[in-house]
Amino acid sequence: MAAAGGVCELLPPPCAFSPPLRGLLALSGADGTIQVWDTQGGGLKREYVPSAHLSATCTCLAWAPGRGHKESHQKKKRKAEAADQEEQYDLLTIGTATGTILLYSIVKGELQSKLVGGHDSRVNCIRWHQGNGCLYSCSEDKHIVEWNTQTCKVKCKWKGDNSSVSSLCIGPDGKMLLSAGRTIKLWDLETKEVFRQFTGHSAAVTSLMFMPTPSSSESLPSHDPMGLYFLSGALHDRLISVWQVRSEKKEKSAVLSFSLTESPVCMDLAPSDSKEKPLKLAVVCRDGQLHLFEHVLNGNHKKPLQPTCTVQIATSGSDKDSTPKPVPILAANFCPDKQSVLLYYGSTMQPFIERVELKTDEPHICLIRDLQKTVTLRKDMPVTKVKTPVVNSDSKVLVPGIAGHSSALPAAAALSIKLDGKRKPRDKEASIEDRLDAMDIDSSAAQSKGGLPQTDSLAVLLVQGLESNDANFLNKVFLSRNESMIRKTVARIPVYAVIPLVNEITKRLHGNPTNALLMVKWLKAVFVSHASYLSTLPDLVPQLGTLYQLVESRVKTLHKLSRLNGKLYLLVTQVAAYEKAQRTHVSQEAKLVYEEESSEEESSEELMADHESDDNWEEEEETGSGAEARSSEDESEEDADMSVDKVNGDSDGDPGNESEEE
Repeated sequence: MAAAGGVCELLPPPCAFSPPLRGLLALSGADGTIQVWDTQGGGLKREYVPSAHLSATCTCLAWAPGRGHKESHQKKKRKAEAADQEEQYDLLTIGTATGTILLYSIVKGELQSKLVGGHDSRVNCIRWHQGNGCLYSCSEDKHIVEWNTQTCKVKCKWKGDNSSVSSLCIGPDGKMLLSAGRTIKLWDLETKEVFRQFTGHSAAVTSLMFMPTPSSSESLPSHDPMGLYFLSGALHDRLISVWQVRSEKKEKSAVLSFSLTESPVCMDLAPSDSKEKPLKLAVVCRDGQLHLFEHVLNGNHKKPLQPTCTVQIATSGSDKDSTPKPVPILAANFCPDKQSVLLYYGSTMQPFIERVELKTDEPHICLIRDLQKTVTLRKDMPVTKVKTPVVNSDSKVLVPGIAGHSSALPAAAALSIKLDGKRKPRDKEASIEDRLDAMDIDSSAAQSKGGLPQTDSLAVLLVQGLESNDANFLNKVFLSRNESMIRKTVARIPVYAVIPLVNEITKRLHGNPTNALLMVKWLKAVFVSHASYLSTLPDLVPQLGTLYQLVESRVKTLHKLSRLNGKLYLLVTQVAAYEKAQRTHVSQEAKLVYEEESSEEESSEELMADHESDDNWEEEEETGSGAEARSSEDESEEDADMSVDKVNGDSDGDPGNESEEE
């Protein structure tokens, strides 16, 4: 049984158990290295490093089925045929992130063939056909490909789903194919038509497995496989669903389900021999626990079934801290006796493979293992001998120094340095002062431009801050606002720091939107300087998905913000104009005042009335009437009199004097 390969980066690196007769386990490291371990002897059998292991990392693994020994009338078989059978039995299939499929021979220890041209994106799952030897693969490009392994060419290719196809499984009769994307589809391999669809998972399905029961009969047609079930597990679903493949009652829901603590990573099945005996299911969850189920398929169950036994592995703890620490279980596989399980736990750097006999009577089993004292799997690495070249005494020995520095050591110092690291007792070792003098470093050249490299540059601080995740270093670097300096700093960083820099910029854009103006300058410099490197990454889309969503959301709101900015600008300008009008000072003093003569005469009469006595009141009345008559007679000459008065500077005559003269 093959362990479920990782169709998502959240899952651990892919691994695959070989058929039980061979007893091998294939692991894929984080760096793309493929290791094949012996599960019985506990040693490393093969290690393969693909040429494109960094750019095209391994995404899934699968073992080729062994060819059965067919009966032959010949008395003797040729050795070539036996070797061919053994080679086919030990063939490991490797799916990569670029869509290429590799066929690696364990016997020869070399790459046998390469399947190219079927997929242009990440390969999610690989399955071998037991009968015709064909290979089926699915990918992120929404297609399923049927390969001819003899010619290494595409035999058939069709669209499997509207989204990526995450998992495959071939039926026991070899005439059906299950594919999982957004929905689970049952295909007829002859016509490539969908026979039935199953819906019940909201996330990507990572595990598919047929579970034939003793009631299934080979006499039934392929399109009506009564009594045939299959299992399915999704990425973020804590259930293993059991579906029944039948044509009479097309039920929309699963027959039953098994409850888990986390999403499944790997599962293996031990079918029962009769109807009365239960089948056994082993499921490894993402939290590192192993759940064992025993159940007899006798009908539908609404409630999820709980595991009969849960297995965990923990360390015994150190001397200072005696608290056991959990060790994650990465994969499990039933042994041929169906009573014991092969457990793979630890990590890909230091794997542990152990055979454990389980007692399902106990609901919880915790295995305490001291990983420090346990004899780990040893790697038989070949030792390469380095031969020391024969150096003539007249040759010059160069020492490490500035790039391009070609000064040679003195003869005494050169003789004291041996390439093999051995020195005779009589030889005198050169002092540090002599070695520094021999290097002949010019301090003026070091201080000038192009001298010794400076360790306090922004590029060095940026790389150190990204590697150590030091906020102080990163804040000092990101404070720079000079576009020229930003462009030079980004151009000098190594390529392995480009993706961490993009992630840091994305995080800062999320955390503090006010820094967007400054962070966009850094992001622009990254795309300008390292566009060629970014275009070579096969998994660039998921790595830059968060940044793309952030930019897209802000671009969508740009039109609305621009309209709001225009309205706010109009309001601000109107308020400013109104305030300016209120602040304008208007002078209240009149520049010209015009007074009529009648008003001056009335004021003079009032003044004269105050000074005269009460005895002359009749006379004043008469003079007042005479003055009024005079004023009416001289009304036509009013303008002339006013002009004369103004020239002479005299005021009008008193009314009292006029009355006396009369």
